Amino acid sequence: MKNLIFTLLFAIMTSMVWSQDQHFTQFISSPLITNPAMTGLFGGKYRLSTIYRNQWRGALQDPYVTFAAALDVRFELELNSQYKDAAAVGLLFSSDRVSNIDFSTNTIALSGAFHKGLDYDNKQYLTAGFQAGVSQRNVSYEALFFDDQFNGTDAFDQMTQEDLPANNFSYGDFAAGLNYIFRPKARSYINAGVSMHHILQPQVTFYDFEDEENPYEGSRLFSKYSAQFSSEFPINDNLSIMPRALYALQGPHQQIVAGANLRMIISKYMNNSLMFGGWVRPVSNADKSFNVESVALMVGLEYYSWLFGFSFESNLVDLTQYRQGQNAFEISVTYLGEYENDSILCPSF
Repeated sequence: MKNLIFTLLFAIMTSMVWSQDQHFTQFISSPLITNPAMTGLFGGKYRLSTIYRNQWRGALQDPYVTFAAALDVRFELELNSQYKDAAAVGLLFSSDRVSNIDFSTNTIALSGAFHKGLDYDNKQYLTAGFQAGVSQRNVSYEALFFDDQFNGTDAFDQMTQEDLPANNFSYGDFAAGLNYIFRPKARSYINAGVSMHHILQPQVTFYDFEDEENPYEGSRLFSKYSAQFSSEFPINDNLSIMPRALYALQGPHQQIVAGANLRMIISKYMNNSLMFGGWVRPVSNADKSFNVESVALMVGLEYYSWLFGFSFESNLVDLTQYRQGQNAFEISVTYLGEYENDSILCPSF
């Protein structure tokens, strides 16, 4: 009976209704997912970034797993000798997976951004970014068994008569964003941006279905509107505070991720630092409820051109009748190639 999984119905139902995106608590560590305008927003020539999220391990035998990896490259432009403009391109891969039935969404996307210098001192930049990608959703029928497969004694080994759709489909997707960054002095910056994902609201159903009278009902993905903010302000020579905030609206669903990190410099000459922080995640759903869904703690290490982050998130709203807990943890690793400490600052963690 362990393999009698009714999750297929949930998987297909959620594929046929307006859906939500995957999310990361360390949203700054997944810049190309957060905002296409953050492509190339770092000090250096190129950036490799990865992030892994493991969710609800305490409640599920096989937890939800989300992974993303990206490479973006920055090119300095000589359009005007007074301004230090730049362009950037990036390649993103992400995967969101429910292990039991291999219900997964895999995405590959190409990003581009233009960074426009706004002053002669090159302390301010305004960036416009665009992203185009292809996503594929899959489900495995081999791990599923239905009532009509029961042989009457001890096994589900008969053929099913269920009318199942094709187990995979793909769709194109687009996103765009704007970002502003101001760096008044060393170890100090303000970064703010807005973005829109799923501009064309793609269909996300396994069935070849569309309501002709109202094609946007039931099978299309809500556009997502988001705004993010990050900054750093020095407290003394070795310590600074780094506030962080993300707001996202997708249909009837809203979330806020807000908190701050403390950055402690352990080597002024090697750019090595330790970071500690915490966030809260208030959410609002279709039932109009509003609550603090989870709290998260984070620790990070900045070592030469490497950034390492680990965060643990505890869910405050239990989704089952048993107090098993739906916790999550994330691990992020970022590498900055040919890092330039005096260039535009890369928002970290």
